[in-house]
Amino acid sequence: MNARAVAILVVLLVVLGGGALLIQQRSAPSAPGSSLGQPLLPGLKASDVAAVAIKTPKDSLTVERKGERWVIAERDGFPADFDKVRDFVIKATGLKIGQVDEAGGKDRARLQLDASGTRIEFRGADGKPLAALVAGKKYFKTEPDNPEKAMGDGRYVALAGDDKRIYLISDPLAQANTKSADWIDHKGFAAEKVKTLEVRYPDGNGSYKIERSGDNADWKFSAGGEKLDAPRANSASYSLSLIELADVAAKDAKPEDTGLDKPTVVTANTFDGLTYTLKVGKLAGENYYATLAIEGEAKPEGKDAAERAKKLAERLPREKSLERYVLLIPKSKLDDTLKKRADLVEKKAEKK
Repeated sequence: MNARAVAILVVLLVVLGGGALLIQQRSAPSAPGSSLGQPLLPGLKASDVAAVAIKTPKDSLTVERKGERWVIAERDGFPADFDKVRDFVIKATGLKIGQVDEAGGKDRARLQLDASGTRIEFRGADGKPLAALVAGKKYFKTEPDNPEKAMGDGRYVALAGDDKRIYLISDPLAQANTKSADWIDHKGFAAEKVKTLEVRYPDGNGSYKIERSGDNADWKFSAGGEKLDAPRANSASYSLSLIELADVAAKDAKPEDTGLDKPTVVTANTFDGLTYTLKVGKLAGENYYATLAIEGEAKPEGKDAAERAKKLAERLPREKSLERYVLLIPKSKLDDTLKKRADLVEKKAEKK
């Protein structure tokens, strides 16, 4: 073989070898480190998300988009906090990979990235999954005294369909839970300008009714000769002017379990022509089970009647929508209203 033929052969071997190397590099999986800083859920767009489904080993919660609102499916369509849902979805689209490692079954179990983790699925309008991940243990730069309650500096996650890798992100995903209290719209109701307030206990003991002739007039008992403690009466009625919700009960909550089979009934008639009836049941932790009913037609009077009429027209439809649910109201919001009659009687000053 002459020198020219040898040279041609060498060139061919180099070209073929380089091509084979290029093909091998293109077909080989990317190294874990090459994903750092890349989107965790590439292709996920906030505008495409119509539902977020969160599932733990013990519970599940689905937040769905209904027109311009977001609602909670497991709470019979109770309104979700729009801002919280929007922020969660937008945050998910911006999650970045901070660390990636190859890990098998034992590591995934240790980091709660198996069936013990929290599965988060983003669905489109057709109900099909757009993206899904499993959120495991929180990551801490420095181990806190109580990891369960601490916020965390990040979280270990795994992607659906990828059983080879685990990822670390810098967001602890605190909102990713199935507690309806963390997702609902907490706006409640406002029984303003109360004219008469009646509280009836199931056994009758301690029940009372107070009234006043005008918005700035003094309160008095509707019956009985005792003198009413003015500050306590004001507190009892004013507490109903801004009631925020702690949570909403499951739609299958039974009256005997919530205490609403034998409730304390709070009735507030307002100078605007409305009657708010609140039935209060048992305590669940620091919250009362309760139901709400609103009757009457809003007919404000006085110099600000037009302004109040407009305000009530905007507010009442949302307040009336609460009537179909069993609500959970913080005990602190009702303590002044649920005082017994004897607690509202003015105490005589002790003689020195």
